[in-house]
Amino acid sequence: MSAPRQTQYRPTRRIVFHGLGALGVAAALAGCGGGSSDDEGGGGGGAEAGTELATTSEVPVGGGLILGDQQIVITQPTEGDFVAFTAVCTHQGSTVTSVEDGVIECAVHGSSFSAATGEVEGGPAGSALAKVQIAVEGDKILAA
Repeated sequence: MSAPRQTQYRPTRRIVFHGLGALGVAAALAGCGGGSSDDEGGGGGGAEAGTELATTSEVPVGGGLILGDQQIVITQPTEGDFVAFTAVCTHQGSTVTSVEDGVIECAVHGSSFSAATGEVEGGPAGSALAKVQIAVEGDKILAA
């Protein structure tokens, strides 16, 4: 009795291209993915804990300061109350463009967020900006 004949598997071009396409999608999603709104740790945008982000005088009451390099927006909703969020709009990943009158705006597609909570105030964004932990020491705002 002879041994069963083994057939060598040769993938078709279609299978190879489907695999490469799936790999490309996975890589794109990994590169574009940000922290979820449950991710409230860390300084956000690569800022190490203790890194000075701004001074309190740079953040106007009712407004904010956008730190593009760190992808953080720091706001002062009421006098002496400083909060920070990711500056990456949850709609399509653009950096938010302004903070005025208690609203963080993304002018790219018109999304707006509360400067106090990061919650969506106007679409098309469907989820809030993730909170970024900061600490205020004297007149310095630090990544926490």
